[in-house]
Amino acid sequence: MPKYGENPKKIALKKIALAALLLIFTVAQSQSVRKYSNEFMNIGVDAAALGMSNAVVASTSDVNSGYWNPAGLVNLTDSQASFMHASYFANIAQYDYAAYAKVIDDRSAYGVSLIRFGVDDILNTTELIDAEGNIDYNRISLFSTADYGLTFSYARRLPVPGFQYGVNAKVIRRVIGKFASSWGFGFDVGLQFERNDWKYGLMVRDITTTYNVWMIDEDEYAKVAAAIPGENQDLPESTEITLPKVQFGVSKKFEFHNDTSLLAAGNLNMRFEQTNDIISGKGYSIDPALGFEYGYTDLVFVRAGVGNFQNITQIDGTQKVGFQPNIGLGFKYRGIQIDYALTDLGDQSAALYSNIFSLKVDLSIFRR
Repeated sequence: MPKYGENPKKIALKKIALAALLLIFTVAQSQSVRKYSNEFMNIGVDAAALGMSNAVVASTSDVNSGYWNPAGLVNLTDSQASFMHASYFANIAQYDYAAYAKVIDDRSAYGVSLIRFGVDDILNTTELIDAEGNIDYNRISLFSTADYGLTFSYARRLPVPGFQYGVNAKVIRRVIGKFASSWGFGFDVGLQFERNDWKYGLMVRDITTTYNVWMIDEDEYAKVAAAIPGENQDLPESTEITLPKVQFGVSKKFEFHNDTSLLAAGNLNMRFEQTNDIISGKGYSIDPALGFEYGYTDLVFVRAGVGNFQNITQIDGTQKVGFQPNIGLGFKYRGIQIDYALTDLGDQSAALYSNIFSLKVDLSIFRR
């Protein structure tokens, strides 16, 4: 309800303008290649990997390889399933993931995974003011915006010892209430190579570019266009192209005599656009990441990582380098693994910390 002394119509127009901006920034797509597109597919999955700041392209070897590097699926010995839930932006956005993978034979495997990133129960105030100019709060409705990514993965060992490859086929579905929706399709390719206990990985996301086609409800869009006279009068472009991204990783696991181990891993994440990544130039940017996992008797795991190195311009115009540290814990017993990660530790607001939990199950335990 408006505060005492404030003009209700003015408040209503502000709310409509806010809703319009939300819609336009989400829906407005360009037929030109976009610097950031389908970014929900780049957040990451599995609390174990997130605790290591995503530096797992070379070391991934379980059901979650379908996301990080499908080549790692060939290291499976049986069927596995994985589940994850996380909340972002002070619990405003919900992020969920589920995956299944199975061995085909001693040289190949397949997997399937589903990601949902959504914000639910958003206030739709585009009809708050009726045709006579009266404010009617009963005309407020709710809508959700959700992004879905369905991935089919296949991996196979090459005849060359130590080499394996994987391919992802992705279907992208994005929905913004009744206003707009889109379908997208793309492919990823991954490679892994192991020699002398060193592992190397290469992951090329959206290798053919991922193409999204938007369908906009013109009647619903007209309500937004009418909310602010002279603004948002033209329909957004209906296509969106996602550029390829390249990730290169290296890792090595050190085994110690007291039943402990240390996995050290690093990634170089490259975009073909200039951003504020710590290494960037015209047409490219590179963001490094480092991760560590200390394990005891393959039962308890402690993880830490650092990544997302960014050049940040402060209010006074000076530059500094920002980064994001992550930590995590894991427990594994008889084919069941539970992992936890606390991410975005460098943020000044505790409300923006992300507590992430995931579960991985070796399905062979149900056949014993």
